[in-house]
Amino acid sequence: MNKKPKIAIFGGGTGLSVLLRGLKHKPVDITAIVTVADDGGSSGRLRDELQIPPPGDIRNVLAALSDVEPLVENLFQHRFNKGSDLTGHSLGNLILAAMTNITGDFFHAVTEMSKVLNVRGRVLPAANTSVVLHAEMEDGQVVSGESTIPSYGQRIKRVFLTPEKIDPLPETIEVIRQADLIIIGPGSLYTSILPNLLVPKIGEEVVKAAAKKVYICNVMTQPGETLQYSAADHVKALNDHMEQPFIDTILINNEDIPDEIKSKYAKELARPVEFNVEKLKAMGLEVIRDQIITYKNGVIRHDTHKVASLLVDLLRD
Repeated sequence: MNKKPKIAIFGGGTGLSVLLRGLKHKPVDITAIVTVADDGGSSGRLRDELQIPPPGDIRNVLAALSDVEPLVENLFQHRFNKGSDLTGHSLGNLILAAMTNITGDFFHAVTEMSKVLNVRGRVLPAANTSVVLHAEMEDGQVVSGESTIPSYGQRIKRVFLTPEKIDPLPETIEVIRQADLIIIGPGSLYTSILPNLLVPKIGEEVVKAAAKKVYICNVMTQPGETLQYSAADHVKALNDHMEQPFIDTILINNEDIPDEIKSKYAKELARPVEFNVEKLKAMGLEVIRDQIITYKNGVIRHDTHKVASLLVDLLRD
């Protein structure tokens, strides 16, 4: 029997979870490597109070890859909105915090919760400890904290992590080396994707890995992160942080977005990411354009099944 092709996928936030919901139904072996730089909301409170890595992004990925009754997933994702101490916390975050206490570290907590939720694939934190994300802005100011950076209101020059010495999990390095396809994104460029690649050794291993590297470009720009960015600007930021070109393929949306949706996003200073195919090809990229979006309550999302199918097709090339 043929072994399933191995896919390593890097990200965090909603974008990664949406993609995984489609990809988990394909005949592939998935490992999601998830950022631990989050410091806002429930995750940030648990991180500060219990001195554990932030569980929120991991929780969303575990839920996306889970194979359990919908009620169990809903329970895991339930967020309390009453009670002074519980308000804002999701039950899944609290369970991951408790499991970290029981098992002794975050990595083992994630491993055990993966069993409980019958996860299809594997979920790995980018590091087994909390990290702090910093951004050097174009005005020279350094802003600290994943949740603080987008609200500063200046163009980001570069991002970096502290402490300087962060050990990636050996399992993550092994996954990268064995991957048949490496997927980067979708997700917030500076606050979800790059925090993974900036963990020492992880970025280095991704760059030199034999697997094809695919960047799933965001559909819309993000205020405070990628205002006015084109698709080429997104790739340039990734390359600059890795200090060399390393992306082989870019997947971009070419479906027209309805004016009413664009107007809604424009109020938040977001607009569709523009692309120039010739410029992208001049950067050495294979360019895949397709209609890869859906809408949910007026919010644009990647079409999880369409994107998953396109990625599986790349494995056949």
